[in-house]
Amino acid sequence: MRGSEAVVKCLKAHDVDTIFGYPGGMILPLFEALRKEKDINFVLTTHEQSAAHAADGYARASGKPGVCIATSGPGATNLVTGIATAFMDSVPMVVITGQVPSTLLGRDSFQETDIFGITMPITKYSFKLDRAEDLLPAVQEAFEIASSGREGPVLIDIPKDFFYADVKYKEKKVEKKIDKRPDADFLIYAAEAIDKIMQAERPIVIAGGGVILGQAQEELISFAEKYDLPVVSTLMGIGVFPNNHPLYMGFAGLHGRKAANNAVAEADLIIAAGSRFGDRQTGNLDKYVHNKSFIHIDIDPAEIDKNVHSSIGLAGNMKTILQLLMQRTPVNNVKTWWTMLKNWQKKYMYNYDGSYDVPNVMHYISQTINKKNADFAVVTDVGQHQMWAAQHIKRYKPRTWFTSGGLGTMGFGLPASIGVQLYYKNKRRVVHIAGDGSIKMTGSEYYTMAALNLPIISVIINNESLGMIRQLQKVFYGEKYFSSEFAYKMDYAKYAKSFGITAYNVYSMDDFIEVFSNAIEQNKPQVIIVNISKGFVEPMTRTDSGINTFVDF
Repeated sequence: MRGSEAVVKCLKAHDVDTIFGYPGGMILPLFEALRKEKDINFVLTTHEQSAAHAADGYARASGKPGVCIATSGPGATNLVTGIATAFMDSVPMVVITGQVPSTLLGRDSFQETDIFGITMPITKYSFKLDRAEDLLPAVQEAFEIASSGREGPVLIDIPKDFFYADVKYKEKKVEKKIDKRPDADFLIYAAEAIDKIMQAERPIVIAGGGVILGQAQEELISFAEKYDLPVVSTLMGIGVFPNNHPLYMGFAGLHGRKAANNAVAEADLIIAAGSRFGDRQTGNLDKYVHNKSFIHIDIDPAEIDKNVHSSIGLAGNMKTILQLLMQRTPVNNVKTWWTMLKNWQKKYMYNYDGSYDVPNVMHYISQTINKKNADFAVVTDVGQHQMWAAQHIKRYKPRTWFTSGGLGTMGFGLPASIGVQLYYKNKRRVVHIAGDGSIKMTGSEYYTMAALNLPIISVIINNESLGMIRQLQKVFYGEKYFSSEFAYKMDYAKYAKSFGITAYNVYSMDDFIEVFSNAIEQNKPQVIIVNISKGFVEPMTRTDSGINTFVDF
């Protein structure tokens, strides 16, 4: 069969039911093969970058590789931001790009670009094909690489003539990998880790996104409950530990809750599970590690000791390791520690007074979407609204919180929402939260949202500025604001309505409560613009100090 038909057959064999992309000359043979395939839903986005973000969202929700396709040249380079976003957050994706025919390679042909070279640093693996017979093995191997070990994006660049080549399709049997039994050295390290946990006076668990990827949330809860350990989450780990659990202290980091940051700063032992100690999590590293020891659990051995030196590093399957750490009877006494923690929780409890500001808006969203029998996912863009959402919207289940953590990609939220909503269908509804700056970047995806009639509720926090940039200019540049405030106003409601979407402007808390409540009742695409004064996200830590030293606004 033709190479293009073999690729589609291979995609079906890997349980691919949805593909995001945008056509172009070099990828058209694959589109022609997809046209004939009724079991795969192809989603045409308005831009290739959005196709990558949508595939990313689909992958984060489903746990299986998202797939996106684009043509050569600008089509391929437009995917780059989406690939890098997935790479930084360890999201499994298979990216297929068309390339000029093999006979024209290296001649600066029309729309020829070395996408293989461009994406080498931001993919887990890239395939550059020299022979048509390598096409099918590459596609088959791509899925295995993307979804094994530390997950990530894999790119396959396919010259156009290979789609027309005669390829023999051969099913590849995928053998389920069985985790190796931990060796004696590993068991000794695990035993030492248990001793450290039981000897610690002020232990704390940091739960990162790796726990979600490792599907180890139940083991993490059991582990924390067994030793009565307080738990904080990273931005990517939100949802892995139920936010209403008595052991949960909140989101910690640059804009983390004060009680959570104090707990991390004063701990004598940090047990980090699936977290890479990113700079927005630690702040000043010297101050962060002072008077502490660390147990680091991660699937990727390369992460152990990369940013923070660990007393004990345990690399491997998260579920297996956490189970190993629960094989002894706990004898630690952390009552004094818990007294300190509860005092901080009480002291820094946020007072939701119903005022018309973003924290109260987020709190209302949280209360509404967490009602009994309600099931929602939250997808954010990047900026102030992202941090307000992380602080004030409670999440109780993994894969109900989606955001761009590592790369911090503005424009991620709306196309990722489309991917998440397409996966969840009617089982879970998406609330998308954006800033007015980010919606300018990929707001054209309201077209896709409307065309597919996806019941996403899109909330735009409109403060007529690039709020986070403005905040940084206040803190670090002496309030000399430049290019962070939009003097020219835009009517976002008219913009959304131009796509046929119902949209509302709100200017008070009563307005928001009424409009959001109505949006929940109506199962269709809706946009709510929260027109709000410029403000600052508090708390914010000082980057040159410990993570419990906060900026005074």
